Amino acid sequence: MWFRATEAFQWFEQGGNGMAGRTEVMTSRGMVSTAARPEGLALFWQKFGTSYLFMAPFLIFFAIFVVAPVLTAVYLSFTYFNVLEAPRFIGWSNYKLLFLEDDVFIIAIANTLTFAIITGPVGFFLSFMFAWLINPLKLKTPLALCFYAPSITGAVAMGVVWKIVFSGDRYGYLNNWLLGIGVIDEPYQFLAEQAAIMPVIMFVALWMSMGTGFLVFLAGLQTVPGDLYEAGKMDGIRNPLQEVWYITLPMIKPQLLFGSVMAVVAGFSVFEVATSLAGLPSPLYAGHTIVAHMYDFAFIRFEMGYATTVAVFLFLLTFGLGRLLMRMFSSKNEY
Repeated sequence: MWFRATEAFQWFEQGGNGMAGRTEVMTSRGMVSTAARPEGLALFWQKFGTSYLFMAPFLIFFAIFVVAPVLTAVYLSFTYFNVLEAPRFIGWSNYKLLFLEDDVFIIAIANTLTFAIITGPVGFFLSFMFAWLINPLKLKTPLALCFYAPSITGAVAMGVVWKIVFSGDRYGYLNNWLLGIGVIDEPYQFLAEQAAIMPVIMFVALWMSMGTGFLVFLAGLQTVPGDLYEAGKMDGIRNPLQEVWYITLPMIKPQLLFGSVMAVVAGFSVFEVATSLAGLPSPLYAGHTIVAHMYDFAFIRFEMGYATTVAVFLFLLTFGLGRLLMRMFSSKNEY
């Protein structure tokens, strides 16, 4: 039965169970008491409790295996820790040493930035271009496997294979070929000359760059509706490049974001390819990277406090660039 309220008022009496007081309404039949309304934590739990219960396994593992190690590394970066003794707090000494006195670290930053600035955008562009080229083909599955296969091969194994190609004697495939056609008179030391080490590392890294980002681009291209291309032709689009710019790229923004972040992470985490080709340390530190510097102090010198300082710097660098890329490839209301 319906009742028309002639006069209504409500008040709340604080209770000890996290709930607000009762709400009473004056109706034509007198005072009617309604159910108590939750407040504070009770209200939050009523709205989001089930969601957080489902998220709990992920949140627990994320806190244990991601948040806790990062916080531990930040703490250890302010200590002297040689594994054998307990960490000893030394303040900002590691950071002062890292940026003001460690000349090799400055070389590592320059090498890593050079590597990331070149291989990151180039690898990103090549991944998208090859995915776009093979997407309309009927043989795109075997072609995708051919492009993807080098990325799933171990970096050390690929380094050994390419080390034979760039070997500095007559038995190196590249030297043998260049000698055969008369370009050079004696074998060139590709893996010993300071000017050649980084270009060789970049070449091998690009060879292996068709990884997860390439597959994500290929999958994203297949989700673009064909009706959009037909509508675009009716609106004045006349060539494939215009289709890519006005239709394809806006439709695969999430995939572009993922690929760009993966390219940044791969660019700044280069280690195995560089050390397998040029060694650790490389000649005149020509192939020395930030991760190689961290590995040197952590697992060769066992100066874990200083190594975690390098790790914290690398984390902040990649995190900042990742946020910048999210701003670039996301809509204005996201992130």
